Amino acid sequence: MPRNPLRPVAVRIGALPWLPQYSRQIIAVDKTIQRVTRGKVTLLTIAGLPSLLLTVRGRKSGEQRSTPLLCVPHDGGWLVVGSNWGHPKAPAWALNLRAADEADVRYEGRDHRVSVRVAHGEERERLWPVLLDTWPNYALYAKRTDREIPVFVLTPVGA
Repeated sequence: MPRNPLRPVAVRIGALPWLPQYSRQIIAVDKTIQRVTRGKVTLLTIAGLPSLLLTVRGRKSGEQRSTPLLCVPHDGGWLVVGSNWGHPKAPAWALNLRAADEADVRYEGRDHRVSVRVAHGEERERLWPVLLDTWPNYALYAKRTDREIPVFVLTPVGA
């Protein structure tokens, strides 16, 4: 299947050095698009990028939190990256996910319960190029921060 012609534009925009300054506004626009389309369209889907809706319990509040994320389908599950555009701090969803054993994923209109683990060492090194194939800007984001950007492996429970 051919890639969406907007995908290279999205990758180029995602590499702009000033873009992280507008992360809150980008997220607000994305949430508005999702609300208006009842969750059927996101900025990521417009750009032809794979995405999922992650729902995980807040580590402090205990409340369920949902976040649309760029994902990479892989080995029957998904990879997600806590890059936060290369900010020094990890995104809240990544902290919540790191504290969870399981989470919920909505992908292509289907709900899945997933187990959660962080890839380390050789596994992380093996998965990094897989991630870069979908979103090359992860390499740029890694250069922007001193922290190791976490790579989460989400596997459907029972798979």
